[in-house]
Amino acid sequence: MADATVRGPWEDALEQLREWDPAWAAACERMTTNPWRSGVLPRKLVELIGVMLNAQCTSLNPEGTRRHIRAALEAGASREEILFVLKAASLGAIHSCSLGAPMLLEEARAAGVPPASEGDGAATPFCDRMRAIGQWNAAWDPFYALDPTWTDQFFATAIPVYASGVLSAKEVELLSVAFDASYTHLYAPGTRRHIEGALAAGATVEEVMEVLKLCVAQGVQSCNLGVPILAEELARRAQASTST
Repeated sequence: MADATVRGPWEDALEQLREWDPAWAAACERMTTNPWRSGVLPRKLVELIGVMLNAQCTSLNPEGTRRHIRAALEAGASREEILFVLKAASLGAIHSCSLGAPMLLEEARAAGVPPASEGDGAATPFCDRMRAIGQWNAAWDPFYALDPTWTDQFFATAIPVYASGVLSAKEVELLSVAFDASYTHLYAPGTRRHIEGALAAGATVEEVMEVLKLCVAQGVQSCNLGVPILAEELARRAQASTST
């Protein structure tokens, strides 16, 4: 059985699962808590990744977010480090534009509806800064072309986060892998780009794989959500049958 002190991604639903299906509960607990027990990643980073997976804009799991924030603090994370993760989790919503803006340009051309040119010539100092330091991503070109002013406003928000130095470049890339590879996101271009970035920043193959394992462990949120509801409904039905 897994170390009883390691809760990993689990809520109290695990106790109910042990009662209903002890063999499956033991096997699932062993698999999902493996990244907490393997020692490949520091416990603090494991918990910060847990915060990312639960708080990110494609997940928004309040119970998991609280659990991993608490565990991250216990593992030595600072307010600034956790706040960094929350900011980064918010900024990942830019993938709506990464996905949709190229389609908008293609369909506009096909329909013969050219985009407005009102943004042409607008000053974009933050986008210019990203290009100057070699951090511009070609995937951002379509929404920059459509609305350069707003795109610059986005990077005015993003640059202070990623330039803060709160977390190391390797940690930032591993957190970004978690965001993009999570089952609530599955953004392939970003996953590949951040795996490449993590390896370039000194991450090992084993460390990147550990992040992917943490993404899989997040799947038990289905049980954390559903098992208590099932127990409540079974109890309700049992009570109803005895009262008739």
